[in-house]
Amino acid sequence: MSNQENMRFLSPKIDFVFKKVFGSEQSQDILISFLNAIIYDGEKIIQSLTIINPYNPGKVMTLKDTYLDVKAVLADGKIVLIEMQVSSMTGFNKRVLYNMVKGYVNQLQTAKDYIILKPVIAVTITDFILFESSQKIINQFVFQEKTEKVKCLEEEMQLIFVELPKFKKRLSELKNLGDKWIYFLKEASSFENIPPSLGEISEIELALNLANQAGMNPEELEIVDRRAMVLQDERGKITFAEEIGKEIGRQDEAIVLIMRQLKKRFGEISTETISKIESLTIEKLENLGEDFLDFKSITDLENWLNQ
Repeated sequence: MSNQENMRFLSPKIDFVFKKVFGSEQSQDILISFLNAIIYDGEKIIQSLTIINPYNPGKVMTLKDTYLDVKAVLADGKIVLIEMQVSSMTGFNKRVLYNMVKGYVNQLQTAKDYIILKPVIAVTITDFILFESSQKIINQFVFQEKTEKVKCLEEEMQLIFVELPKFKKRLSELKNLGDKWIYFLKEASSFENIPPSLGEISEIELALNLANQAGMNPEELEIVDRRAMVLQDERGKITFAEEIGKEIGRQDEAIVLIMRQLKKRFGEISTETISKIESLTIEKLENLGEDFLDFKSITDLENWLNQ
């Protein structure tokens, strides 16, 4: 285990870094340990796997490369798709489902070959909360009957989600392999050295060494910085859109309330006046909500709107 101090570890939440850590030619043991922790609760069910289209440091990806996920085939033929997603997006759930189904169907050369299809497991790690009603950090989904929960096609398709924001444990509170891998994903970029409790897991130590800035060439570091900026921009756009959505929601509520109060006081309101009220900002709607108490007639309202 390395004793080097003041290391800088790059966040595995950046898709480029995630691909290097979990999808390099030397990542087989890392991926086996991670998948056993996430899918099989730490049991050593997966013994070997092959990483498809591994990250190659000699052929560095660029921002034009959109498929940065990791794909592996297990010894028994099962296909595992692993994706890191830092921000939500429109149709995200459908995209996850599409990728899983595509991974299942693309095994076929012809439709008659369906008998040779192998199961597909899609593991999606999100840096946002998907399931507000569930406290579980790892949620596993299979096909099942709607009311009696009888499982169907359990071995054929599985969706597994890991929601990082729900994980609140500190380093001293980590209990099992799953805890340690999730902590690695969430906190690696804050480490100044390899924590002993993580370094004792050889696969996590190797993962941290792969995520160490010192091990990357200038071209890789430039792409990491650019990917980080792109992801930050995406998050900023989503946050801005959410704030706009909240503002619109507040504005709609204020309009409904104001219109109800005005109609109760003055009766029917003309279409032109309604249109002017609906065009007011939230600040002016709040002012109108106070000022209309002083109005004695609909004319006072119209004069207020024409100011």
